[in-house]
Amino acid sequence: MDDEHVRIHGKGGSVRTVLLDDRGYVALLKLYLARAGYTAGPLFRASINGRGGPLSYDAAHHRWQTYCAQASVEIDIHQLRYAHATELINAGVSIEAVRRRLGHASAETTQLYALHATSRS
Repeated sequence: MDDEHVRIHGKGGSVRTVLLDDRGYVALLKLYLARAGYTAGPLFRASINGRGGPLSYDAAHHRWQTYCAQASVEIDIHQLRYAHATELINAGVSIEAVRRRLGHASAETTQLYALHATSRS
């Protein structure tokens, strides 16, 4: 349970290893995987039937835009990620824990979130 993680293949070919440090999220993910009959391969798949290759960044972005339009909100995926990190930092979560959660290779990158969060407080 202390080493649950996912590898995310992102925009520009970047690969992030993201720590799943919330037991509730891990339990929900395991339930989803069991119900979906998932054994290996991409977690989010491109085809409608779930048997295709990995969902591309562009496809995920398009789906997110569709959901936002239906909800009448304007927020992009990066803003959602940024808001989550800012909430963690404002709640006193350590920079190292936030770094692991976001999958940043460098604490300096995460520190930019912290600087912005404290300047808005």
